[in-house]
Amino acid sequence: MDTNKKTIKIFNIIAIVCILIFCITISPKVLQNDTYYTIKIGEHIINTKTIDMKDPFSWHENLTYTYPHWMYDTGIYLIYNTGCNIATNFGLDAENGGMTAIYISTMVLASILGILVYITNVKINNNHVISFFLTLGVIYLLKDFIAARAQLVSYIFFTLEILFIEQFLKTKKIRYAMGLFIIATLIANCHAAVWYLFFILALPYIGEAFIIGLMESNLSYKIKKIIVKYEINNLEKKIVKAKDEKIKNKFNIKLEKLNSRMTELDETIIKSTKAVKKMEENSFKIKIEKRDNIKWLILVLAICLLSGLLTPQTTFEPYTHMIKLLSGNTTSSISEHLPTVVIESMDALVVLIIVLMFLIFTDIKITLKDLFMLVGLIVLMLMSKRQISILVLIGVYSLNRIITDFIRKYERKYNEIDLLKHLVKPFEALVIVLLCILCGVNFYGSKYEQEYVNKKSYPVEATQFILDNLNVKNIRLYNHYNFGSYLLYKNIPVFIDSRCDLYSPEFNEKDIFSDALDIANIGVYYEDKFEEYGITHIITNSDSKLKMLLERDDNYIKIYEDDYFWIFERYIGE
Repeated sequence: MDTNKKTIKIFNIIAIVCILIFCITISPKVLQNDTYYTIKIGEHIINTKTIDMKDPFSWHENLTYTYPHWMYDTGIYLIYNTGCNIATNFGLDAENGGMTAIYISTMVLASILGILVYITNVKINNNHVISFFLTLGVIYLLKDFIAARAQLVSYIFFTLEILFIEQFLKTKKIRYAMGLFIIATLIANCHAAVWYLFFILALPYIGEAFIIGLMESNLSYKIKKIIVKYEINNLEKKIVKAKDEKIKNKFNIKLEKLNSRMTELDETIIKSTKAVKKMEENSFKIKIEKRDNIKWLILVLAICLLSGLLTPQTTFEPYTHMIKLLSGNTTSSISEHLPTVVIESMDALVVLIIVLMFLIFTDIKITLKDLFMLVGLIVLMLMSKRQISILVLIGVYSLNRIITDFIRKYERKYNEIDLLKHLVKPFEALVIVLLCILCGVNFYGSKYEQEYVNKKSYPVEATQFILDNLNVKNIRLYNHYNFGSYLLYKNIPVFIDSRCDLYSPEFNEKDIFSDALDIANIGVYYEDKFEEYGITHIITNSDSKLKMLLERDDNYIKIYEDDYFWIFERYIGE
């Protein structure tokens, strides 16, 4: 084996080991809200063997549910069920076994994501050291977004999308085109709400091609040439038909002027073409990079638009879900959908500062695609906090290219192979791995002592009380948005859970979402709403405003309390 290839191979092994340490230790053990309903939806799909487009978990009647991530839900339930079965076979707690399996799956998916980010960085930017350290940075910045939720799978798909787009533009190989179509189809079934992002992430490539084509086309001059050519042809026909010599002479004079105009336009086009090339050479910031197969990529993306039809939903969900969601009021009430206040988000601020430093204080040129990509991702990030993750995940490839160009320009003696040969030496390699292990220990912290369910956030003991003492089929329970998913996970019909789209008027007739928040925030008189919905019982946090009012209301009897949750029974007069 060639010495350089062997060096690269050894470094890749070291890099992957370190990335795995980061990904495994950063993965959260405590399950998030969405994971609970994901398990139950997957179970429902497996048991019914159908996508019935109806919600089975709320006590509200006839709610339409579109199952926007049915494939992911099914996969998570199968993982959970496998963990339960294994635990049962060993005489252990089944539920704990299922949650352990989900925790392991999160670590596996996070590791796949980390390795793919590294591979994509290496493939796109043809470097290893910078790609390695940037990948570790990406994993660290994504720590708050890695969870047992559909978004983690979407991150993997988006990373593969960028890799396949770049490889297709380089090679035009059909396997990358097919890969893009498969990815679009998987996103449509695993996380329909972000299907639109598949096409948004490809827009910078198209935008770059459009601008370059427009610059080189001399479109305005060519249009003028077509008009002048038409006038010349029309005039030549008139000359042939004209019998009067004076008229012919008049037409001939005009024809000479038009021919002169045509020559001028040709010369202008030549000068314009030279000016564009000169502008490309002398441009201080913009680097023109032509991509030979961009037309074929546009065709592939057009075909990918059909992937939204390849789902079991009957409502064209990939095409409509995000439109409905954005037109509703749920996005203004959920933290992760709110606009980003940059000064309050240190991660986003650091990324922006690094990008701006390179763009403002250096003379490194940036391709139009990278410029469009970074600007577009920053706009998305400012619109929604959750898009910080996309800025970090996708923006890293453009940042890598800028840093690489900077190093190669100002450190001309830089040779990555020589650096790699130093880094793969036993001592240096050991230091790198040990540093990653120390970081991993810090990330992992006291996770081994954590339980999968946070009893401060989810009514674990209160839920058991309900199951032991109340007939869940005959009660109408009001619950807060934040822990509804845990209740339905325990087979208790809910007033609301974290599937916010299900409870909004854009997806169903009633605005249950707004009512739930108004009741919790005392934005309305709770009794009026409880009467409207026929509420019989209320579960609420022990420090909530609603609890303080209900404990003073004679029509409500406290039937349960612990350190974190209270349950009230509502008196309904005859």
